[in-house]
Amino acid sequence: MSHRVIQWSTGNVGRYALRQILDHPELALAGVWVHGADKDGLDAGALCDRPPTGVRATRDADALLALEADCVVYTATADRRPFDAVKDVARILAAGKNVVSSSIVGLVHPRALGDRVTAQLEEACAKGGSSFFTSGIDPGFANDVLPLVLSGLAGRWDEIRVQEIINYATYAQPEVLFETMGFGKPLDAKPVLLMPGALRFGWGGTMRLLAEGLGLVLDEVREVHERRPATQRLDIQGQIVEPGTTAALRFELQGIVGGRPVIVVEHVTRLDDALAPDWPQGNGSYRVLISGEPSIRCELEFWDAKGDHAVGGVILTATRLVNAIPAVVAAPPGLLSALDLPLVTGRGLLR
Repeated sequence: MSHRVIQWSTGNVGRYALRQILDHPELALAGVWVHGADKDGLDAGALCDRPPTGVRATRDADALLALEADCVVYTATADRRPFDAVKDVARILAAGKNVVSSSIVGLVHPRALGDRVTAQLEEACAKGGSSFFTSGIDPGFANDVLPLVLSGLAGRWDEIRVQEIINYATYAQPEVLFETMGFGKPLDAKPVLLMPGALRFGWGGTMRLLAEGLGLVLDEVREVHERRPATQRLDIQGQIVEPGTTAALRFELQGIVGGRPVIVVEHVTRLDDALAPDWPQGNGSYRVLISGEPSIRCELEFWDAKGDHAVGGVILTATRLVNAIPAVVAAPPGLLSALDLPLVTGRGLLR
């Protein structure tokens, strides 16, 4: 049985999600929403390097919501407009469409952003008889399902640490790189991501989901970070990062129990592989480290057709969402997390 799907935005993640919808044997594309006037009216295939589909993109949200569709893949950028994105999602849910999304990353635990957001989304789900699921690769599978599954191999554990170690030089979202994360800015600048509470806003849902899955009550969640400067002039997708400005960032979100970190989400982000050699090293990967008996190290590596790890991670975000659609459509109406879904597999995707 095919599920009719609307793709909402065709940017960094959206174009790969659109491609996956078109390629998936259990899904049929019903419509595409685009932000820019230059994309309005284009065939969906032209937006994701696929043959013509007969489905044309539109900026008319009302027209899309009037279509018969089972699910909307909402990937519009929300880093600097999270509550506007919540309103968008609530509108879609109230119109009777299930939603899978990577945009409001804290909602990997759908109740992590406070009672007001929870009530708004629950009301919309009840009105539309619809379900809402946020995921991706990080926040998402790499730091919720993967460490939770691996924890089931432990006899005991003392700390679970999940690391993202990726060179972001080819990450095609300049607003995120240079404004949200602060690359190319002075080392004492305060970009959005490093403002007090911002890391908790982004990854607090991950912490809450891990704690719930492990049966823990966290005493507190701590934020720590450090930065390193560029040692040479870097050209990052046409934008220059000067020597002495931020070119490497490491941060941790620590879930504290009994005065010590027991769950840690750590990001090690470089624009140049030679920077910060004393920080954790990887080949473009997510790494789960479980200290205990036995201790466990699991490396999840990925790359696109050109061997690019950053782009490979973007594709994983898209495929995680799209492949979850049948399970989300089948779920009872309401707010969902990874703990509520059955195992999502690559069923039907063998070529």
